[in-house]
Amino acid sequence: MSAPTAARQPRPRDAEATKAALLRAATTEFAEYGLAGARVDRIAERAGANKRLIYVYFGDKDRLFDAVVDDQSRAVMAAVPLPDGDLVAFAAARFDYILANPEARRIAHWRAFERGEPTEEELAAYRLRLQAIAEAQQRGRVRDDLPAAELFALVLRMSEGWLAAPSALWAAAGGDPMAPERLARHRDAMLAAVRSVIQG
Repeated sequence: MSAPTAARQPRPRDAEATKAALLRAATTEFAEYGLAGARVDRIAERAGANKRLIYVYFGDKDRLFDAVVDDQSRAVMAAVPLPDGDLVAFAAARFDYILANPEARRIAHWRAFERGEPTEEELAAYRLRLQAIAEAQQRGRVRDDLPAAELFALVLRMSEGWLAAPSALWAAAGGDPMAPERLARHRDAMLAAVRSVIQG
């Protein structure tokens, strides 16, 4: 007697797990090689998936890169909130996040270098940030003589300044630039500078 039909059928693929694995693999690949240098073959191999599934789930390499950017944007929004427009807390959280997630910084740099237009998700995230700052300005919690966008741009750069500094600056400063005591000292200095900038 033959086995029941259901037992002979192949187990259905876990589409969401495969898609997530491809996204993780793509994040690593794009962080290392950028959009132009990334290879879908390597992404599929990293994910342990068929290359064809990249096109099924994401469309093509460009749209896969956009999916990685959006995934990174969601992760940053969740990990680095801007409660009540508190730019000091934001700068501290962003510094800590970038330090703990070097791939996120590399993806952001490749994205700025290789893509001109933001995704809709990126744009929505930045609009929310600017709205929070503008509301803090209206309540008198943040200086209002600078537009919210300019103020936010300054804080963004300050929060990653040491981590994105030229190697020559690290060498000139002496010591290990990533030593815990160096990072703690810089974090304190960065937050003091942010307070100075946002208070005017």
